[in-house]
Amino acid sequence: MTFDSLEKTRARNAAKMIRLGLAQTNPDAGIGLIEHWPQTRIKSGVVAGYIPLQTEIDPRPLMQALEDAGHTLALPCIKRKDHPLEFRSYKIGDKLRGGAYATKEPARTTPLISPDIVLIPLLAYSRIGVRLGYGGGFYDRTLAQLRQKTSGEKPIFACALAYSGQEVPILPSGNHDQGLDGVLTEAGFKDFRCA
Repeated sequence: MTFDSLEKTRARNAAKMIRLGLAQTNPDAGIGLIEHWPQTRIKSGVVAGYIPLQTEIDPRPLMQALEDAGHTLALPCIKRKDHPLEFRSYKIGDKLRGGAYATKEPARTTPLISPDIVLIPLLAYSRIGVRLGYGGGFYDRTLAQLRQKTSGEKPIFACALAYSGQEVPILPSGNHDQGLDGVLTEAGFKDFRCA
């Protein structure tokens, strides 16, 4: 194990405990995301959300509001280990199947769709937009691929969803780690594109 991976493992273990406490004390925090979404200044686009695992902040109220406002939704699907995610069309209420790592995904027959906005779960985020994920690298590979595809076009918007208490001063990061464009919490929106 390298120093970098040991440092990240320690940060993940600490972040999991913090997030557990935040989820227990604020179970309806996901509803607060709706109030602060206008601060992102995003008017339209395909939004890739996620179905929450364990103590992740729940994006489903926000996803419902975005769908009601005319946004097209998508959900991530894991193709294989060490590959980017793919996104499939999703409407609130669609039947989902079990995916890898206890995720919920649309059926493989559901059309693939390319997102403009990716809502991302996390364990922690830093004040400058570094994200600490679970260690599989799925979102890092996916954002790298999406950003390469949209180079020179309308850029992809990578927005983490989190409890405000998940912010930490600094996080370990490597060359492969993709930065966030913003983070939306129950307390507000922080834009890292201006930093």
